[in-house]
Amino acid sequence: MSALHIDQSPAARIDADVLVLAAASPTDGGATSLVPAGACLEGVDIGALEAVLPSLGFSGALDAVARVPSSVAAPAGAAISAPTILVVGIGRGLALAESADHDAAALGQTRAGVLSRAAGRAARELAGVERAVLALPSAEASDLRAVAEGAMTGAYAWGGRVPAPTKPLAAITISSPLAGSAPAEEARARAVALGEAVALTRDLVNEPPNRLVPQALAERAAQAARAAGIGVEVLDEEDLAEQGFGGILAVGQGAVNAPRLVRLDWAPGDARAHVALVGKGITFDSGGLSLKPPASMPEMKSDMAGAATVLGAVLAAARLFLPVRVTAWLALAENMPGPAAQRPSDIITMRGGTTVEVTNTDAEGRLVMADALARAVEDGPGAVLDVATLTGAQIVALGDHVSGVMGTPAVRDGVARAAASAGESFWAMPLPEQLRPSLDSPYAALRNAVVGNRAGGMLTAGLFLREFVGATPWAHLDIAGPAFNERAPWGGTPTGGTGHGVATLLEYLHALTEH
Repeated sequence: MSALHIDQSPAARIDADVLVLAAASPTDGGATSLVPAGACLEGVDIGALEAVLPSLGFSGALDAVARVPSSVAAPAGAAISAPTILVVGIGRGLALAESADHDAAALGQTRAGVLSRAAGRAARELAGVERAVLALPSAEASDLRAVAEGAMTGAYAWGGRVPAPTKPLAAITISSPLAGSAPAEEARARAVALGEAVALTRDLVNEPPNRLVPQALAERAAQAARAAGIGVEVLDEEDLAEQGFGGILAVGQGAVNAPRLVRLDWAPGDARAHVALVGKGITFDSGGLSLKPPASMPEMKSDMAGAATVLGAVLAAARLFLPVRVTAWLALAENMPGPAAQRPSDIITMRGGTTVEVTNTDAEGRLVMADALARAVEDGPGAVLDVATLTGAQIVALGDHVSGVMGTPAVRDGVARAAASAGESFWAMPLPEQLRPSLDSPYAALRNAVVGNRAGGMLTAGLFLREFVGATPWAHLDIAGPAFNERAPWGGTPTGGTGHGVATLLEYLHALTEH
């Protein structure tokens, strides 16, 4: 992890290898302009730097970067401590964010989202650099938090790669007039906890499926939880059978590596609320006997991203000593077409007794999630949130960068607000009642998937899960697209596991402590 410091000195006087600034695209025929950062920019000749940027082909476009010698922006008779300046483009950036409507907020285009992305883009660009100082807006606590969190999550590389990747930026200093204050320390602590949680989530998603089988993921989760003072219970296949977890067992029965259900319990004595988090942990999804096309399989190591996200969130809550009880459930299995694999037409009995006709073995995530949800609500939480790479329909509807959230309106909208505050992209979706009859089966209480009709696939999956939460307030977060980035990096998001959703869950939990 990168070291993080907050210093009230102007950025030009802080000893570093690179000084980071941000610039916005020109509007109404104007010129590229640096983003104001108050006293942080003392000792930097803003006009001289803005004058040279066009000659470098830099227009302030989103995620664009330009490096210049700091001597270009040094006032006469003065010097800037860092020998290099990195300018990061934010496009229309803060101008858009500060006039943001509901739609922009839901898409992560809040002020926090813009600043976090700029800091993350800089940190990612500076892999291999020892020290950087960020001179981005940070006079307000919310701005400082966004910059700190973006920088800490952007400074990442998966350490499991052979040969080893370039090491992330080692030390980050943020120039802020808030340095030394309680808000600054809170921002630093949250950024470090979030950075650690997101890095772990990405690490787990990036692990190859031959190494991260259900038992291995359960062991890693248990080890990390115990180190953070979190209670741990791991159910193996015998425990699952004895306790009636028919969905998890059915999904895992075709694999050599047996399923697991992990229960993590952060239970501080001063808890003001109790939230259950449930994560889908399919460590590899072949589709089972309803086999996926070969081209769809390589990224299926990421089908456990929901479980990794939930794990990261509960660890961050514990590291920050949040006064919220968090009971987290990781439903872990491999979905393989082995000799004992479940078949289309099988009928299984879920935790709690609901029967389900399996019409598509590639709709396995909702089976393991339903079991875990049914068990999670037995503990009487005030709300339950489930996180899953559940449907390809989510990607069709919302693309690769925006997740869907649905469920009880109060909880669903609370998640959307938390995402906007955290700078992540979530879109509130409905659960239309007219779709519910499509899940009826003549042979069981439910069928796990609608056959022959792809309309509203993300929503029918949500309706299926709703059957297992009873009266408990609930939200379902479908992160299928944003959880794994197959394409080029953007902002502070690397290729591979993204850690999307961890910041939203942490913000949701933190908001509960403010009531």
